Amino acid sequence: MRGELSIRRIGLTDLEVVPYRGWTDDAPGTEIQNNGVAASPYGPRGGTGPGGIGNYQVTAHRLSSTQAFLRLPELRRGDRVSVRTEEATYVYRISGTRETSFRSEASLRAQRAPVPGKPGEEPTRAMITLSTCATPEDHAAGNYWSDEFDNPEHRIDKIGVLVAVR
Repeated sequence: MRGELSIRRIGLTDLEVVPYRGWTDDAPGTEIQNNGVAASPYGPRGGTGPGGIGNYQVTAHRLSSTQAFLRLPELRRGDRVSVRTEEATYVYRISGTRETSFRSEASLRAQRAPVPGKPGEEPTRAMITLSTCATPEDHAAGNYWSDEFDNPEHRIDKIGVLVAVR
């Protein structure tokens, strides 16, 4: 389901989130992000939709295109994220930060798990994973590895839990 993402803390307002069948940062997801909007994978290797029980995954570029998630690393525990759809507005509270490595299948499984960071665990509540590149951090550490879509090795993931539906 399409939505519009807003995060007051970082000055992000009404970023379009486009759902697609796939998994985080695959070719279709990268193409969506290249168009300046956020991508939300669903299906067997993706997540759920806004407000759904499980992991609503949203990815956007930090350094290219519109730099939608340029300030995502600034989010802290307790910050609010809202996703407006035709049916409702879902409000999530940031509860933590994860780092994902594209070079580790275990790390990718943890990112994409129905309970973020806990593969194999059954979800009991609605959660969100906001994900963007860690290119500046990787380059500062001398890590210039990238995959076939120019994704750097690491991703910064902000995890949140649903706290309100309006």
